[in-house]
Amino acid sequence: MTYWIKISYERNQYVINLDRVSAFVYEPNGTLKFWLPDNGFPIVLNPQANPEAHQKVLAYIKEVRGQVFDDYWVEINYERNKYLVNLKCISSFASEPNGRITFWLPDGAIPIVINPQSSKEDYQKVIKYIQRETGHSLP
Repeated sequence: MTYWIKISYERNQYVINLDRVSAFVYEPNGTLKFWLPDNGFPIVLNPQANPEAHQKVLAYIKEVRGQVFDDYWVEINYERNKYLVNLKCISSFASEPNGRITFWLPDGAIPIVINPQSSKEDYQKVIKYIQRETGHSLP
């Protein structure tokens, strides 16, 4: 079942299938950011400026984390923000000689680098996902 929401953002109305969003970003000030599927347009929701839309997206995240989070979603602290990433949307992974793994958010074109020393749990989750879904191992 898909999870559609309707929000107002910058004087436009959007109907968005949140199941197609590849990543959500929590910023330290409470702002929530994601990119529209298929075009990469960023939606930035501040809880004070757009409380209804912000709450709708948080409700979706809470629902996803309660149901399928352990299968293919990973939460990563990266560059002072918290990223919630749907690994099913990632199309490539790279392993560096130092063991770090890099992947790119498809709609945001942002590289995410996971260090095996500082993010052990997230690193292991990504490694296991790669092995399970692709049959290949990194590093």
